[in-house]
This record gives sequence, structure tokens and C-alpha cells, in this order.
Amino acid sequence: MKKSLLDRFYLHVGQTSSEPIAIQIEKAEGSYFFDHNGKPYLDLIAGISVCNLGHGNPLIKQAVKDQVDRYMHVMVYGELVQTPQVELADLLCQHLPDPLDSVFFVNSGSEAVEGALKLAKRATGRSEIIHFENSYHGATHGAMSVMSSPEYKNAFQPLLPETRSIRMGIAEDLEYITNKTAAVIVELVQGEGGVRSAHAVYWKMLREKCDETGALLIVDEIQTGLGRTGKLFAIEHYDLVPDILLLAKAFGGGMPLGAFVAPQKLMVELTHHPVLGHITTFGGHPVCCAAGLSHLQQIIDGKYWENATQIGIEMKKVFHQFPQVKEIRNLGALMAIQFDSSATNFKVLNQFLNVGLFSDWFLWCDSACRIAPPLIFDELCFKDLNYKLALITKE
Repeated sequence: MKKSLLDRFYLHVGQTSSEPIAIQIEKAEGSYFFDHNGKPYLDLIAGISVCNLGHGNPLIKQAVKDQVDRYMHVMVYGELVQTPQVELADLLCQHLPDPLDSVFFVNSGSEAVEGALKLAKRATGRSEIIHFENSYHGATHGAMSVMSSPEYKNAFQPLLPETRSIRMGIAEDLEYITNKTAAVIVELVQGEGGVRSAHAVYWKMLREKCDETGALLIVDEIQTGLGRTGKLFAIEHYDLVPDILLLAKAFGGGMPLGAFVAPQKLMVELTHHPVLGHITTFGGHPVCCAAGLSHLQQIIDGKYWENATQIGIEMKKVFHQFPQVKEIRNLGALMAIQFDSSATNFKVLNQFLNVGLFSDWFLWCDSACRIAPPLIFDELCFKDLNYKLALITKE
């Protein structure tokens, strides 16, 4: 007798924890997904800031179908001229500050980090990488090397040498950036750190210190990009221009896609000594780029970052009424709902599931739940959210 789908999930699909949520997904549409019994879940995290236009966006789906009919994989990235790649890179660069004008497509955020670290070392001839406490940039070896948590790193040592963690927002720590530093990598709004940032003056000081020492500034917008924070990119909040910008998550419109973006005069370093300094088979897959192009164009045309700002305002009103909440931190529609303990947070997250709400916690801040809904979250969604939170408070 054939085993159930759930049994085969546990038997054959590699697990990331001993207790996965294990909801059996049947379909997803708008701000909801549905399990195999038809139970709807209001999605409060959009696939961890991936589905900014919700699930099943018709224009993205059509773009994918149209591209599949034309061609799928034809050659490793960078050798052939493929329309979806060129059009997406062109549109993206039109909406980034000078001199960010060259896009290297990859498959994921971790790969974007890896490519950026390599580019920084190649361009500067240096090896030291500085990152920040409570940072998270991915799970591959290079990306994990610029993660601050010893608990997550120790089992995989040795990682990259010559990395240093400094405190975000602490001006005196900027003195650790020297002429030995290849790059500083930073999230302007820390994701797994629980939605934390620093003052605009600090980011100006960081930019000036990098300029002074010749270190490259890598800004990780993997979670904050594409309208999530109330601007198309979080760098716009602080008038900050990085040397390398990292994108993924929402960049693919629900398909796997990442990129690191730099000035062409910097990116060209990957073309020689050695040739093919960075290469990927599936990076910039034409179907993913077609989805990403449709997604980015819709975000721009609809100014969905304005929705993010309003969603953030309304979400704060809703959750301030929830009795267990101690603090709310947000920038646009990226939000941390802070409770008094991790035990309270996990209890609330289980209550969410019971009533059909779906959220998550932060790796380095497990006493807070993550709120990052689709940017199409509307009045009906808020009505449903209020109703379901009322069910919890009555318990």
C-alpha cells in the first residue's frame, strides 16, 4: 500500500528541523494558502518576504507560461543573449542609483552573497570581511562565515578566515574597518535579528569609513528589496549608495532568483585572471527572469511600496491591541511583534495556526514573531486578521 504524502515527506524529503509545521499545501491565491482539507491560512509572511504581490499573480503566471513556450534552459549563464535577463537587468538598473549598472544573476540569496564576497576580494586584493552582530546572510559556507551566531556556525567550522563581527549602530566599532578590509556586508534592516536598524547618520559614517579605507560596502537587500520597507529599496531611506547590492527573495516574483549588482567597472573583474571568475549553470534562468521582470514592473507601476507603508501603519494598530505584545518594530511592511519570552511567542504562533493565521519567528530573536505580508494585503484581509486575533484573545 502506498504511503501517505505526509509519510513520504518525512521519509524522503530532507528536513530542516525535528518538528516541521507540515501543513499539506493544496493551493495558494492572493494573501491565502489552503491545506489539503481546504482550510485557509492568512499568510502574514509571504514566504519570508518573497511573494510581495501575493500568491498566483495572474501577470506573473502568464509571463512564466509565455517564456516556457519560448524556451527554458539553453546554456550556462552569461554566454547567450536571453531577452528576459537583459530586460530585467535593464529595468532594475533604471531604478537603482548610479553607478550600480551591472547585474550578475544567480539562483538565491546565499549565492548572491557568495558572488559578492568573491568580487570584493578579487577587486581589492584583500581578504578581511567585516559583518555585524545578529546578521544573517545565508547558509552556504561563505555566507555562514559572515553570520554572527556561534551556535549555528560551530558545527561547520572551519569557515572563511579573517572575518570580524562588529556592533551595528556603534560608531567606535567602525574603527575596525581598515585598509586590510576587503568588504563590509550589512543588512540595513536586520531580518533574523528581529527587524532592527540604525540611524541614518550611522549609515553615512559607515559609507565614509569604507571610502576612506578602500573597503567595499555590500548592502544585503535580499529581504528588504522590491517595496517591502516602504521604498523600492531600503537604501532609499538613508540616501545610501553601496558598492555592491544583493537581491533575492521577492526579486524572482515567486521563482528562485538572486543577483548581485555593482558598477560595470567593478563587475568586469570577474571576467579575467581568471576567466569565468564566477559562473553558474542555472543563475538567471529565463523563466525565473520572466517572472521577476513581470513582478518588478508591477511593483513599479503600482508603487506598491506605498502599500507597504500603509500596511505597516495598520498592522501596528491591530497588534497593539493584542495583550501579550511588548513592542513593535517595523520599517514599512517588515515587522517584528515582540513578546516577553520565546515561550509566549511560540504559544502565540501555535494559536495562529489553530485559527488560520501563518507567521514565523526570527533566528536571533525567537521572542518575536515575523509579520511581512503580501503588499496586496487589503481591507478584507485586515478584517479577517482582526476576527482571528479576537478568537485567540477570547481563549
